Amino acid sequence: MGKKGLLLCVCQGSCPSFHQMNVFEVLNAIRREGLVDFVALHPQLCADDGDKYLQTLTNDDQIEKLYVAGCDPAMQKKMFRDAFEASGFDRSKHLGVDIRNMTTEQAVEAIKTLIKNS
Repeated sequence: MGKKGLLLCVCQGSCPSFHQMNVFEVLNAIRREGLVDFVALHPQLCADDGDKYLQTLTNDDQIEKLYVAGCDPAMQKKMFRDAFEASGFDRSKHLGVDIRNMTTEQAVEAIKTLIKNS
């Protein structure tokens, strides 16, 4: 069976839309409940090094689903397309959720909803 993972992207950590939440607590809440096999934090997945990170991560064909919490899911699909193509990752395995301007609790609930409904 494939692995499920959660990536949290925080727009460099300086974007005001993430200041209401404790990003580490968001990751810990999801990890503690065992909803995914791994969690990770990246400061800016849409940057060049974010592309390299996504290519390296998704080069493993064991990933069944990759949840990304950060900006708008439609934007994520556009921004990550090249990285996924380069690694051969099936883009339908990527599921995004927008958590900008949320509190810690709201972000956790949005991510849980995404995972449970996928």
